[in-house]
Amino acid sequence: MTDPHADPIMRNEAEVHAYLDGRLAPKDRARMQAKLAADPALAQRLSAMRADRDALRAALAPVHAAPIPARLRLAAPAGAGWVPRVAAAIALFAAGLGAGWGLARQGGGSPRAPLTELAREAQVAHAVYSVEVVHPVEVAAQERAHLMAWLSKRLDRKLVAPDLSAQGYTLVGGRLLPADQGPAAQLMYETQAGARLTLYVTALSTGETAFRLTEGDGVASLVWVDGGYGFALSAPLSSAALWPMAKAAYRQLAFTG
Repeated sequence: MTDPHADPIMRNEAEVHAYLDGRLAPKDRARMQAKLAADPALAQRLSAMRADRDALRAALAPVHAAPIPARLRLAAPAGAGWVPRVAAAIALFAAGLGAGWGLARQGGGSPRAPLTELAREAQVAHAVYSVEVVHPVEVAAQERAHLMAWLSKRLDRKLVAPDLSAQGYTLVGGRLLPADQGPAAQLMYETQAGARLTLYVTALSTGETAFRLTEGDGVASLVWVDGGYGFALSAPLSSAALWPMAKAAYRQLAFTG
């Protein structure tokens, strides 16, 4: 059930995702079908979302079935309980993306509103700072240790800057930003050609474990929640092009926190 007091845009977005995932009650499903029949733009959006889901299911099938790479198991920190948690998290990540970018724990309210707001904050920050030439970051990658210690202290979470060099992206640096539930960190990466990608991290109080892809103003954001924090990877890329960076970032971030 969606929250009647939620923002109408967020509520409609949540209903579309729930319809696509087959999670609507029969009465709500019939109402959504009537909406789709009366709104060609909404129907076209649903068709695009379904195409993304089907393409990602096909692309992620081998990843979902594969074991955690040995190099990641060997590099993991010692301590009881980390193996099951990380293995489950990675499996859920792959399964969630393959199932339609919208799996969430069952519960009341509007489950996707927090992720919608997270994506909005990340996309605004990306739009503002990714075009900066002189001051794209507060602390440059040359001071990586200082940058990560500072951001970790302010967010009260051990952060790492994922290595995306295999995907063609090098860390530029990062900055501290205000967010809805406290401070946020933004890490910026770029290719040799100057194309930029940002990773946005902030505390997120929500009972859900969910993954979602949103697109707005030419920027796609893959967002997820883990350990009380929200993460958003943003770039002017298609969902298929964004996936390799998201997979690499998630696997590295799963060992921290």
